[in-house]
Amino acid sequence: MLTDKKDSMESFNFSDLSFMIVDDDPIVLKLAEKILTEAGAKSIVSACNGLEAINNLSAPDAVFDVILCDLNMPEMDGVELLHKIAEKNYTGGILLLSGEDDRMLEAAYDLARAHQLNMIGAIPKDLLVSDTVNRIRENYTPYHSREKDIQAEPITINELESGIQNKNNSLILYFQPKVSINNMDIIGVEILARWQHPDRGTLLPNTFIPLAEEAGLINVLTYSIYRLALKQISQWQKAGINLNASINVSVNSFASPEFSEFLINAANEYGVDTSRIILEVTESEIMTDAIKCLEMMMHLRMKKFGLSIDDFGTGHSSMEKLKTIPFTELKIDRAFVRDADKNSAAKFIVESSVDLAKKLNMKIVAEGVENRGNWDLVEQLGCDQVQGFYCGAPMSNPDLMDYLRYWKGPH
Repeated sequence: MLTDKKDSMESFNFSDLSFMIVDDDPIVLKLAEKILTEAGAKSIVSACNGLEAINNLSAPDAVFDVILCDLNMPEMDGVELLHKIAEKNYTGGILLLSGEDDRMLEAAYDLARAHQLNMIGAIPKDLLVSDTVNRIRENYTPYHSREKDIQAEPITINELESGIQNKNNSLILYFQPKVSINNMDIIGVEILARWQHPDRGTLLPNTFIPLAEEAGLINVLTYSIYRLALKQISQWQKAGINLNASINVSVNSFASPEFSEFLINAANEYGVDTSRIILEVTESEIMTDAIKCLEMMMHLRMKKFGLSIDDFGTGHSSMEKLKTIPFTELKIDRAFVRDADKNSAAKFIVESSVDLAKKLNMKIVAEGVENRGNWDLVEQLGCDQVQGFYCGAPMSNPDLMDYLRYWKGPH
C-alpha cells in the first residue's frame, strides 16, 4: 500500500474540498465523480487529458485541494503531467490512479515525491471503488509550502582549515543511537560531525565534507573528529558506559599506511578498546588504490576494529566490495528502509540485503527507521539493529546521557 502517513492532520469534510479528476476514460471519470459525490464532495471538475488538466489548473482563481490523476493517457501521460503540475507549484494533494502494475505505480509515486508534490497515495484502478475515499480520508493533509533549494554561499578552504584546527571548539560531535532489535537496548551510537561556524551556525557534514575531500583535507579532518570521538568514548568508559561507536571514514583514507597507524595509536593513547570502534565506509565511494585500501582494512580488522559498509545498495560496486573487504557490518540505506513497508521493490531490496549479509556472517543495521511500521518490518526480515528517528535523532552528549537514563525501548 502506497501512502504518505502524517503524524497529525486537520479534520475536514469532503464538502470542504475541491477535486479535479484527470482520466481519458469517460467511464472512470463518471465512476470517480460518483464515489466522491457519495462521500459528500460538492466541487468536482473533470479533465479528459493532461492538457485540459493544466488549463484547469491555470485558470484564474482555480483552487483544487485534491487531484486524482491517471498515469496512462494519450498525448500527455501522467508522468509528464506530474512534471507540469510541479512546475505550477501545486501544493494540494495528489492521488494517482492506474491500470499499470504495482511497480509502475510505485515508481510514479516516488517520482512525484521527488518533485516535492503532496502525495496522498497511488492505487490501482480496480480498487477505485473500495480504496479512494479511505485513502483521501487517511492521508490528505493541506500542504501550504514546498521546500526550496536554497544554495548558501559555499564555505572557503581557509574557513575549513580554521574549523579543522578546532579553534574555539568549532568541531562538535552528535550521537545517534543504534538499538538492538533483539532486546531493544541501546548498544551503540553513530558519531556525526557538526561544525559550529561563527557566522552560519551549526553546519551539517554535507556542507564541508565534500570540500575537505576536494581540497585534500579529508584525512586531517578525520584525525580531528576521531580524536574528539576517542576522548568522548574514554569519558564514557570511565563512567561505566560501554557503547560501540561508529565513525565515518572516507574509503580512500585507508590507502595511507600512516592513517591506519594513527587509528591504532590514538585508540591506545586514549585507552579505548578497538573492538568498540566501527569504521563506516560509504559504499558509493570509489577506491583509487584498491590493493592498499584492502591491505590497511585487513590490518585494522586484525586489530579488532569493526568495518561497516554504509548506504548499502546505493552505489555501483557493492558486490565487489563485499567480496574483497572483510566487513563486519552492513548498513541498509534509509532510502530503502523507510519505504519498505509500503513499497514492494524497496522491501525486496531490504530482504535480499539481509539474506546476503547473513550468509556473509555480518551484522545488519537498518537505517532510517522512522516509525513502528518500519521497525516491525525490519524485525520480521531479520535485521539485528536499527537506527533512525523512531529510536532517537542525532543528539549532543548531555542529551544522550539523559536518553540512556530514561530509555525504556522504542515502543
